[in-house]
Amino acid sequence: MPRLTVTVITRNEEANLEAALASVAWADEIVVVDAESTDGTVAIARRHTPRVEVRPWPGYSDQKNHAASLASYDWILSLDADERVTPELAGEIKALLAAEPPRRGYRVPRVTWYLGRWIRSTDWYPDYQLRLYDRRAGAWNGRPVHESVRLQEEPGVLRHDLQHYAYRDISHHLATIDRYTTLAAEQWRSEGRRASLAGIVLHPPFAFLRNYVLRGGVRDRAPGLLVSALNSYYVFLKLAKLWELEHRPPR
Repeated sequence: MPRLTVTVITRNEEANLEAALASVAWADEIVVVDAESTDGTVAIARRHTPRVEVRPWPGYSDQKNHAASLASYDWILSLDADERVTPELAGEIKALLAAEPPRRGYRVPRVTWYLGRWIRSTDWYPDYQLRLYDRRAGAWNGRPVHESVRLQEEPGVLRHDLQHYAYRDISHHLATIDRYTTLAAEQWRSEGRRASLAGIVLHPPFAFLRNYVLRGGVRDRAPGLLVSALNSYYVFLKLAKLWELEHRPPR
């Protein structure tokens, strides 16, 4: 029967980490890799597991791959500090690992709590994440943002949701958008992608229509409208920052 290591990377996550680690207390092992937090994150982690390492921040993928390298077992469940494994998802994972799984990795549907409700519409749901995997068959892909596990074969899919408490409020959401769009624009620039004025004008409204109409954001009323608008803003800002990188004068 395969055994499971849960890996968590952290930096200043004292508000989230207790609940995240409590949700995976059933795992065979928990490994936490902290990026030099200045709050109580490390103390909280050490209450839940002796496997805590503090190291400088090298980027999301590198930190997650390092955490997987520290695991005692090959099957990894990668959890972010703002996520929770429900009892239903825990039961599904334990049943899967009661024998050798038929696949080497599994995607998990993720649902986000936002403005007082679970958002089960827009681009946010089901937001499948490949989080349960055999490290002998997969690793994080090196992207600076929206990183994912690159698996050597087609993954399976689990049924039960991973809960995501991504944003405290709209201000926190906007700050995250600003940070992530900078990383995404830099990634696109390194890949040779270019931004056109037509794309900056056209892509954001199409993103809004996709989120609000085609993917049902309208069903979630005001939160659905805000998610759709901010997802559209994300697209606009990413393209605008890419355009800025292309046209920035040399220093």
